[in-house]
Amino acid sequence: MKFSLLWLKQYLETDADAAAISAKLNAIGIEVEGIEDPAETLAGFIVAKVLTAKPHPDADKLQVLTVDTGAGDPLQVVCGAPNARAGLVGVLGTPGASVPANGMVLRKSAIRGVESNGMMCSTRELELGDDHDGIIELPEGAPIGTSFADYRGEGPVFDVAITPNRPDCMGVYGIARDLAAAGLGTLKPVPLREAPSSFPCPVEIRTDDPEGCPAFYGRVVRGVKNGPSPEWMQAALRSAGQRPISALVDITNFLMLGFGRPAHAYDLAKLNGAVVARRAKEGEQVLALNEKTYTLDADMTVIADDSGVHDIAGIMGGEHSGVSDDTTDVLLEIAYFEPERIGMTGRRLGLASDARTRFERGVDPAFLEDGLHLLTQLILEICGGEASEVVRAGSPPSQQKVVSYDPALAEQLGGVAVPEAEQKAILAALGFQVSPDWNVTVPLRRHDVEGAPDIVEEVVRIHGIDKVASVALPRVDGVAQPTATPAQKLERRLRRAAAARGLNEAVTWSFLPVPDAEHFADGNGGLWILDNPISEDMKAMRPALIPGLLSAAKRNLDRGAKGVRLFEIGRRYLRGEGGASDERLTLGVVLAGEKVPSGWSTGKAQLFDAFDAKGEVLALLAEAGAPVDKLQVMGEAGSQFHPGQSATLRLGPKAVLARFGALHPKTLEAFDVDGPVVAAEIYLDAIPEKKGGASFARTAYSPPALQAVTRDFAFLVDAAKPAGDLLRAVKGADKANIVDARIFDDFRGAGVPEGKKSLAVEVTLQPGEKSYTDEELKAIAERIVAAAVKMGAELRKSEGPLAATENADSAAINLKS
Repeated sequence: MKFSLLWLKQYLETDADAAAISAKLNAIGIEVEGIEDPAETLAGFIVAKVLTAKPHPDADKLQVLTVDTGAGDPLQVVCGAPNARAGLVGVLGTPGASVPANGMVLRKSAIRGVESNGMMCSTRELELGDDHDGIIELPEGAPIGTSFADYRGEGPVFDVAITPNRPDCMGVYGIARDLAAAGLGTLKPVPLREAPSSFPCPVEIRTDDPEGCPAFYGRVVRGVKNGPSPEWMQAALRSAGQRPISALVDITNFLMLGFGRPAHAYDLAKLNGAVVARRAKEGEQVLALNEKTYTLDADMTVIADDSGVHDIAGIMGGEHSGVSDDTTDVLLEIAYFEPERIGMTGRRLGLASDARTRFERGVDPAFLEDGLHLLTQLILEICGGEASEVVRAGSPPSQQKVVSYDPALAEQLGGVAVPEAEQKAILAALGFQVSPDWNVTVPLRRHDVEGAPDIVEEVVRIHGIDKVASVALPRVDGVAQPTATPAQKLERRLRRAAAARGLNEAVTWSFLPVPDAEHFADGNGGLWILDNPISEDMKAMRPALIPGLLSAAKRNLDRGAKGVRLFEIGRRYLRGEGGASDERLTLGVVLAGEKVPSGWSTGKAQLFDAFDAKGEVLALLAEAGAPVDKLQVMGEAGSQFHPGQSATLRLGPKAVLARFGALHPKTLEAFDVDGPVVAAEIYLDAIPEKKGGASFARTAYSPPALQAVTRDFAFLVDAAKPAGDLLRAVKGADKANIVDARIFDDFRGAGVPEGKKSLAVEVTLQPGEKSYTDEELKAIAERIVAAAVKMGAELRKSEGPLAATENADSAAINLKS
């Protein structure tokens, strides 16, 4: 919200300058976002008088002026404005001045061979309006040579941020009240005089929607003369960023910006019958003042007459009933609208306005009567006419909250001891009433005050938050106990591990476009769709982390990145049983582009494949403490993944810990990404917790006394059988002796039956107190073969040179010790 220092001083008696006022506003919780000084913007522009005006010798539309600047000899200026003439008093931009409209720096120059020392300015060039048909014309008595900024006398303009809980400060008077309570001056009373009623109101006024519009007041003023508003009012509105329109419109805007009280003026000649606040009819339409047509529904409140809707209540008036220069009789409307109804209507229509901003936050219901009198008074003074009697339909909320307050709470909750007398003075200055037993009556305009802590906030912010001493929290002797939860520790550990593996952390939005979210929904009970999203591209809560990472990878690839390695730890948002919110902690990985770039030593560029994603998943699962050696590789990674190039890692058929693989071409097409791209998701909430208490110390390293023994086996298995199934069977054959097993060869071709594959397995055995005997090794080998046969494998028989080449024999053929 913007306002000028001059406007503020209409309501606040103070000698403070702009810097002091800005500091105090920040101190009491009204943040000053900036201060604009028109004197700086209009530097170099002065009031000047045209002495003579002669045609340019070499241009039909230009004139050569001699201009009196009040300092020495007149200046010669070339001007093309049609209203430039001798005797005109206007605004001269001198050499060195910067034109606000376009930033052009004026200088002495020759125009068609005639010297020109500056420029006579129009309203648009100084950004004071839209008029560009001629140069500014000032009154004859304007002081020649005076700075134009000083002549206008607007002074600095404040730009403040008002938080949603302070609608009482959505008017300049409310800000003046807070400054006066903080000791920066004296609050002037509202300049209110009740206008006399000359005749009965000729229009029936009523409210047929007491829920949406509890109170609707109005009166007629006839015989008005609409035209430009006074300069002081125009200057106030311009400082607030408003364009002056006409006296009647400017007066309603002045009331809204000055006192936070929106109002409306209708042209009485354009109304037909009773004026009523009612619910809109389903499908009813209205052409608003912004020249857009809006379709209404039955939940919205409108102001209408017998002809139809004239006003979207509390938000924007209608085009066909607004006042104009020809208006002679007006109906003034001032009402109290229910805040939630206004907010709902504005959101559904996508319509924002200054009135909506104030009504949906809650205007002062006690200022309804005074606001109408002030509005009438200003119209009578500026536009003339006579006023009718006031018609009051309904009544605004009048029940004030009473809060039981203990002044000791200022120190207990606010951290600063404030004398009781000062607390009473602060609350009284803010409009609160304090009884002897400290029952505080809250003014109706303060919707944000609900209990004693809110009273403490008012006292402390006016007393001075800077006076609250910094006090260290009490410390307990000894070593501090860790505060991080196991989940937080897990996240930290995984971040470090992922970064150490060369992955870059990304932080993406938790919201997605609906099509992207639907692509990854997987039927998890439906999506969470936001009713009031930041934008259409952020309407659905993400059901997976891959879409956000995929979009981030695309942005990097589109900007020339050769390879992208991204990870993110965040939450997926699913629908649980009965539609309940279900948030799942997840780690997502996306690998795209080149894994190894092309080069003389590497040859052709190597791209990421599904095994790269599997490697990242297994390494990160191991870091998370998952039992990696017990995991099963199974299918069904999801329709977003390429079949045959993707899988899941599970502990049993149902406990899915992760999914990984190459993304399906349709997924890449949906996200407009050039493939191949591999991705993975680790479901951290599915990882079983370790049994036993955690310990800071690692167990002592105790190397085995004897050297390990490795033996190689070759098995024939079905080509479709996962190699991991064979490994699990081999490892489980003799847990006392087998410490590791790995597949080092996968052969398919000559000598291997159709539909089969030959898997070579290296088994590591660790002797305990003594070395193995041949009989013990043979027994272990038999147990390994039996376990493999049980899961469907067949020991490869030695058949000629091929078997010898592959180191495959009817028994373990390679002994290493």
